[in-house]
Amino acid sequence: MSAGAPGGWRSLGRALRHRNYRLFFGGQAVSLVGTWMTRVATGWLVYSLSDSAWMLGVVGFAGQIPTFVLAPFAGVMVDRWDRHRVLVVTQVLAMLQSALLAAFTLSETIGIAHILVLSLFQGVVNALDMPARQTFVVEMIEEREDLPNAIALNSTIVNAARLVGPGVAGLVIAAFGAGFCFLADALSYLPVIASLVAMRLGERPPRREPGPMWSELRSGFRYAAGFAPVRALLLLLALASLMGMPYSVLMPAIAEETLHGGAHTLGFLMSAAGLGALGGAVYLAARTSVLGLGRVTAISTFVFGAGLVAFSRSASLGLSLLLLVPVGAGMMVQLAATNTLLQTLVDEDLRGRVMSFYAMALFGTIPFGSLLAGALAHRLGTPDTLLVGGLACIVGALLFLRRLPELRRAVHPVYVSRGILPAVDPDVGAG
Repeated sequence: MSAGAPGGWRSLGRALRHRNYRLFFGGQAVSLVGTWMTRVATGWLVYSLSDSAWMLGVVGFAGQIPTFVLAPFAGVMVDRWDRHRVLVVTQVLAMLQSALLAAFTLSETIGIAHILVLSLFQGVVNALDMPARQTFVVEMIEEREDLPNAIALNSTIVNAARLVGPGVAGLVIAAFGAGFCFLADALSYLPVIASLVAMRLGERPPRREPGPMWSELRSGFRYAAGFAPVRALLLLLALASLMGMPYSVLMPAIAEETLHGGAHTLGFLMSAAGLGALGGAVYLAARTSVLGLGRVTAISTFVFGAGLVAFSRSASLGLSLLLLVPVGAGMMVQLAATNTLLQTLVDEDLRGRVMSFYAMALFGTIPFGSLLAGALAHRLGTPDTLLVGGLACIVGALLFLRRLPELRRAVHPVYVSRGILPAVDPDVGAG
């Protein structure tokens, strides 16, 4: 986590030199637009059916709680199974979930119960997909120095889709209804499945004979909890996911109650956050080194929290759109920088388990945050709920910054062993 200079813009797409990653990148670029359309359409549909910010939180909880419960076990399995095959299966199941949402909505038989059950199903799929997806990036990149760029490019396409998807969703909902968003999402999985099937993968390196499930789980937990840099990164991410990231769950209420808008307003708000997130991801993709990402992680969390505090006080659409840009940028830079640092620090035989803890910290805490945000919004109002979440992120960022010199000293031997740093004093060049 030592300081380092960012790279130039010419290095922005260097991971695309790898054929398998190019296929993955192209398939995801299409599929993720559909994913964001479904996220917006689901929130709008739930709020239309229930007129309740609390129910938005409940549906968010149903979609994310499986990750919290199942991700550690999924991480153990991902360290044992063929990650490529796992991803093909999860993409097919996700396509089925979107198709069912479309069928129920277009036939006008959809209810909150249908959405809850299908959200729970998607959460189970995501619990396995998330660690498999994160660890599979390593298998697509033949040159390890391109791994940070690949992770940042993943974030870039997520947020390019986040920029396009919500705006398209708002237009489609207003013109045709939410069902067509779900249908488009189901069809968008076809390119990513095709890209996975078209990959040419070499032989996987031999793996040691796995032990009992609980023993493997304990060893992964001991590593993540016992190594201070990994522990600090996961705790900061969990705090931001619990207190800050549920802001998106409450966005339909902000669009209608605070800004007195409709589906178009919701789409514009989500796209503004997506624009900021895209800018943050492009910034990370242009970096050529992991050095300095510790400080970047803390600062981006601070920016995320400060943006939420300011956004919570806005009653103007124009100002709200401007403020959501740093909110989206801060959130995405924290996520991608944390991902990059973890992937750089962890050994291959622990990668699936550590990334499952990343999934728990990111997606596993969001359901509790969604419930908490829904309950607080019911009691305090949506703007004050966002204020509380933003302040919590600011405090967490400052505490992380305070511990940064200690964390750098712990990381230094790992970076030396991987050839990232020379064997010198770990405080030299720290910033």
